Amino acid sequence: MKKNSKGWKKWLPWGFAALLLALLVVSFWPKPIPVETAAVSVGPLIVSVFEEGKTRIRQRYVVSPPVAGFLERIPLRAGALVTAGQTVLAVLHPESAGFLDPRSKAQAEAALQAARRLRLQRQAEFERSEAVLELAQKEFARADVLRKSGTVTEQAWDQASSQLQVRKREASAARFALDVAGFEVEQAQAALMQGVAPAGKGAPLQLVAPVSGHVLNVFEENARVVAAGQPLLEVGDLQDLEAEIELLSSDAVGVAPGAEVIIEQWGGDRPLRGRVALVERGGFTKISALGVEEQRVKVRVDFLDLPARMLGDRYRVEARIVTWHDDQVLQVPTGALFRRGNRWMTFVVEEATARLREVEIGRNNGIHAQVLTGLSEHDRVVVHPPDSIVDGATVEAVKTAQ
Repeated sequence: MKKNSKGWKKWLPWGFAALLLALLVVSFWPKPIPVETAAVSVGPLIVSVFEEGKTRIRQRYVVSPPVAGFLERIPLRAGALVTAGQTVLAVLHPESAGFLDPRSKAQAEAALQAARRLRLQRQAEFERSEAVLELAQKEFARADVLRKSGTVTEQAWDQASSQLQVRKREASAARFALDVAGFEVEQAQAALMQGVAPAGKGAPLQLVAPVSGHVLNVFEENARVVAAGQPLLEVGDLQDLEAEIELLSSDAVGVAPGAEVIIEQWGGDRPLRGRVALVERGGFTKISALGVEEQRVKVRVDFLDLPARMLGDRYRVEARIVTWHDDQVLQVPTGALFRRGNRWMTFVVEEATARLREVEIGRNNGIHAQVLTGLSEHDRVVVHPPDSIVDGATVEAVKTAQ
């Protein structure tokens, strides 16, 4: 009995040593690195450019007198409603009433003939634009029917819709040009009549609104003598608004007419839809807030949604212009990507082990990136990998990104 007790005591120190060794091994064994993971998924991806801009009235007209004379005080203020051919904008007392020398009379008659020829030209352009608009409406209606039956692609429908918007814009511009040409004829006739009227019997010349809309600016408010052609007022239609966005030339290269636009921060409670109408071919140099020279390009955007509250001329807006989109894209969060030289890399979690993998990336919107090669759907990747993680490291997902 004493012999067995002595044997047990003999092995006791070895047991303590083994326990101590086990504790040391456990304490120095590498612990899993806590990481945030996300799944590689297939879904829609939208790539866009974002920039500030302002609204502008497409067609505006500066009213000026055809002859020199004394201008009565203009009672209208900016924002006043005017009706084409009815609202009197200004009253002028010509200083040359009753006197036109042969040369001046010939010039006035030539100006009247030129104005009439221009009106005929504008009339032909308007009729042409109306015919083209009617054709675009028919093509869009046909594409809309085929779209509902699934026999036409979304791209073809978008092209028909974009073409319709462009033709509407052209028809509106042609209508405005025709109205202005008619106004120019009336002004030229008035100037000629004032010059041939009996001396001292010339009636005051009334300048009426050439188009319906609003007074945008009043340049000469007080009564005074004005010269022929001097700007008095500016009028335009606030319903004929567009947005003017100044993009960097490198961004403008990827923008095409018809591209979808989201108008934000305009003052309403929801974004407005728009469509790119024109990307100007000429750029210009602009100095940024940091004093850096930038090459900018103006992009004009048509509103597709009428705002609940009236937007005015030169109001600030923010525009997000879609340059590319696809509904079925294999994508990965950009936070899971990092550079190694010229290669894109990511860590893929395989059975609690981080594996370094090279990937090829396509489109990128700053939040998600298109995966061309290197990853598969449902792969889990490490988002914002810590500096301590290496290839083959044991990891533990403590947070899953959406």
